[in-house]
Amino acid sequence: MPRDAAVVSKNMSRIRGKDTSIEVALRKALWHEGIRYRKNYRALPGSPDIAITKYQIAIFCDSEFFHGKDWEVLKPRLEKGNHPDYWVKKIQRNRERDIEKDKQLLALGWTVIHFWGKDILKKTDECVSTIKETIFDIQMNSYNLDSTEYNS
Repeated sequence: MPRDAAVVSKNMSRIRGKDTSIEVALRKALWHEGIRYRKNYRALPGSPDIAITKYQIAIFCDSEFFHGKDWEVLKPRLEKGNHPDYWVKKIQRNRERDIEKDKQLLALGWTVIHFWGKDILKKTDECVSTIKETIFDIQMNSYNLDSTEYNS
């Protein structure tokens, strides 16, 4: 069932690059927990949606479509739809870019976390728990490193 080009164009024009509903939902939950962050931190590769600079944690809020969740299922569907060459190439490049930016961030000593949009909206508490556990792990590693210096 083909969709009207004007409707598709209008929908696509409303897709935002930052301050999306999923980002805002996660940011509000983190703020409520007392976790402070920078948003769309351009000083880092990939401009993470949320950067917790104190602990060097980069968080990306990925939409299922544009970042290719369940790519093995999505790709064949796109190949049957409108403009398959464009969409398959675009989403594959997004996925490759995600991997490249993750590697750059890891090389800089940052911890990288990706959340899918629906997980953020439906399981916000679990996402916040994951971030809090990551902060705890970083704190414990830092503590362990500090304590080994004193024991030497």
